[in-house]
Amino acid sequence: MPDPSPGSAPPECATHEPLESGGPLRIALLTYSTKPRGGVVHTLALAEALARAGQDVTVWSLGRGGDGGFFRPVDPLVRLRIVPFPEIDGEGVGPRILRSIAVLRDAFDPSGYDVVHAQDCISANAAGRCLRTVHHIDHFTTPELARCHERAITEPSARICVSAAVAAELLAGWNLAAEVIPNGVDAARFAAAAGADPAAVAARRAWRDRLGRYVLTVGGIEPRKGSLELLEAYAELSARQPGVQLVVAGGETLFDYRDYRARWDQRAAELAVAPVVLGPVEEDALPSLVAAADAFAFPSAKEGFGLAAMEALAAGVPLVASDLPVFRELFDGAARFATSPAAFAAELDQALTRLDPSLRAAGQALAARYTWSAAAASHLRFYQSLAPHPATAP
Repeated sequence: MPDPSPGSAPPECATHEPLESGGPLRIALLTYSTKPRGGVVHTLALAEALARAGQDVTVWSLGRGGDGGFFRPVDPLVRLRIVPFPEIDGEGVGPRILRSIAVLRDAFDPSGYDVVHAQDCISANAAGRCLRTVHHIDHFTTPELARCHERAITEPSARICVSAAVAAELLAGWNLAAEVIPNGVDAARFAAAAGADPAAVAARRAWRDRLGRYVLTVGGIEPRKGSLELLEAYAELSARQPGVQLVVAGGETLFDYRDYRARWDQRAAELAVAPVVLGPVEEDALPSLVAAADAFAFPSAKEGFGLAAMEALAAGVPLVASDLPVFRELFDGAARFATSPAAFAAELDQALTRLDPSLRAAGQALAARYTWSAAAASHLRFYQSLAPHPATAP
């Protein structure tokens, strides 16, 4: 299992030997949604990189809320199979999970594929025998979701993790080994948004004219993202930096976090702070929003990789992250770390007042080393090492 040292280039980013000759693999990648969440971003980018490497790739997903396609255009080299999934008013999380599995299972036929690769617990439960990427490990209280999560860890024929930290959790908790293949990052796209091109400069200026100076977080308002803790940190930061706004982007999710959001709104009122909540941001507008930020906050309590944080580093934005093993593994030497709201406020204050060019350069260099073409090559080698392939095993 590859175990890249903290802050070093991942081994799969090195020069690769040519892959074995032969016809393309027929690969099905399955995800649970068409919305912009980290696992969905990963699925599409991996599918495109595999297809550009000559593989025959189909992405399967549920089309929630009437969606007939994904949140962004997808390279036409990739086939798309969007399974209609109409909303049901008042449906609880548990029944929605069970219906999601059933609808995707009924539509998906694995017989035409050499590799069936599920990206989440819903698609892994729906796919039958498959390979699974475990992006992060959750601990759910909803019974249906807890069972879905457990089966999606124990039943696949092989597993991939996007960081060594998650692979270590899997080994410690279930005694299951996993191949470590980090995410790729579209670093050039975010670096360009921070560049001197007049269009990029104008796009950043538009965000700053609207928001002023701001600390950005991407991922929405939910427990796993540490949103309440960040709110506490922002209240402390505001006393030191009264002109700085907190901006929250993203938040598309399958789960119902209305109670958590209500607590967040109540606490914001008690603290007398008013963050700007943008919600999901258009794909074309996201890089300039990130690049225009004065700092990026990533207070997650649990992550598998931290793609949004890596994108911020690509744009040269100072990063303050939770002091988690996965973030130490990935971002050591390129970010600041904090263990409490007070420490988060102090580190954000430092990031806003004491610019560190060496830290900025280290972050940009780090992000540039994680490419989707390298991730695809590592996936192909792993697919080819599975004999027989997961979809065709008896």
